[in-house]
Amino acid sequence: MKFSLTRRQILNTGIALGFGSLLTRFGNAQTISNQDIQTNGINEKNAKGTFLQYSRFHPSFGGPPNSDQFLGKLVPGFRKSGLGPVLVETPDLVKIPWKMVNEVKEFELRCTPVKREFLPDQFMNVWGYNDSMPGPTVEAFQGDRVRFVVHNELPEPTSVHWHGLELPMQYDGVPGVTQDFIPPGGTYIYEFDLHQTGTFFYHSHVAMQEAFGMAGLFIIHPKIAYDPPVDRDFALMFQNFFVPPNAVTADSMAMDWNWHTINGRSGPYTTPMVCKHGERVRVRLINFSAMQHHPVHFHGHTFWLTGTEAGRIPTSAWVPRNNTLVGVAMAQDFEFVAFNPGDWIFHCHMVHHMMNHMVRQVGPHIRGGFDFSQYADSLPARPSVDLSLQESAFQMPGYPQKMQDMNMSHNHQAMAKITNRREAKGMRANWFHGVKGLMTVLRVLPEDLYHRVMLSDEAIQPGEIYEAIAKRGYASREEKT
Repeated sequence: MKFSLTRRQILNTGIALGFGSLLTRFGNAQTISNQDIQTNGINEKNAKGTFLQYSRFHPSFGGPPNSDQFLGKLVPGFRKSGLGPVLVETPDLVKIPWKMVNEVKEFELRCTPVKREFLPDQFMNVWGYNDSMPGPTVEAFQGDRVRFVVHNELPEPTSVHWHGLELPMQYDGVPGVTQDFIPPGGTYIYEFDLHQTGTFFYHSHVAMQEAFGMAGLFIIHPKIAYDPPVDRDFALMFQNFFVPPNAVTADSMAMDWNWHTINGRSGPYTTPMVCKHGERVRVRLINFSAMQHHPVHFHGHTFWLTGTEAGRIPTSAWVPRNNTLVGVAMAQDFEFVAFNPGDWIFHCHMVHHMMNHMVRQVGPHIRGGFDFSQYADSLPARPSVDLSLQESAFQMPGYPQKMQDMNMSHNHQAMAKITNRREAKGMRANWFHGVKGLMTVLRVLPEDLYHRVMLSDEAIQPGEIYEAIAKRGYASREEKT
């Protein structure tokens, strides 16, 4: 008897035999049948009632993946369509004012040295604009004509580049190529029309000045908010610096980095972002770290990547993420529905970026409570080393792996700058131990708790809001249709 087998039959037979041998090998292995699926409750009726629906107030799926509601993709906020956009919020930064001069919005920028308080009472020497690092946020609208009067108050020449903007060549801000340097004490005027929308930024086009902090946010809104409209719009700028031990001036020539800031502050001094439960939220992030990329992770939610430094992405190309890589000089816009009440970390996932002033624990750091300048010129008079470093734990190879803090918890005045801010009211008593470097917090608060934290002056105890949310769970608000 002759057998005639096709190539497909041979392949199918081989796969079946291979799968059968695996089942025999593992003995108790079982296959999943349609009956199993039905008995586990994942039937079509159940799926339609549970997984195809999306809720703005508790975890839900909103599938299938091509649905407008999938993971909240096109679920609008509470604001109606057709309205103007909400204004952007930039924690720890001010916005630059403008005046209307002959139908042109005129802004004034001063290039200045800055003493920036990275952490409470930890001031660092950097450069920026209008005595701020990053510089004050520029907020404008599509169709505006803008003028920037730039004064150079630095001891060396500079220029200003408008990153990502399509404008006349002579205003691009590249020394030598499109303009002469702005000399010390000099002034230069940039004027152009805004036809784009999105998350942009301005910065010096002198490389080491960029590394020394000279940058700022430039947000351009559409006249009418994009659908789905957001209720809350935040903007953040990541930067990093190398500040040697016992120094307060950044070294822009270094190839390493040990201080990381969000809008000019390091966690836990970064002011939390606060929104209401159920709102649609946008977070704009610009990475202006000189030489470091950042894998940015957001806890408790899935976000959609909706924009870049080039502007809005078409909805068909949006990507759902909870961790995304933001490269140097890139911007990314994240949007999500704040369905999950609580205090959620938003941070770079590189471990060395989740720390402050990461240096080895040697030198003056092992002589607590002393000012280095007191004995710098008289080493024999230096105080003794802290003998606690001889503790038995050092016999464990690799110890310590937990970075030591800067003893802020012993400085009540410094800690008050962190814990007494309105945006931090009611968080757990020691929440700041888990927030360092490129880390901040986004708080999702039920409406009544939002009112207590952000709009009232009542006393709120540490942990009070946290405990209230944990006790309520997802029953903190009735779902509305």
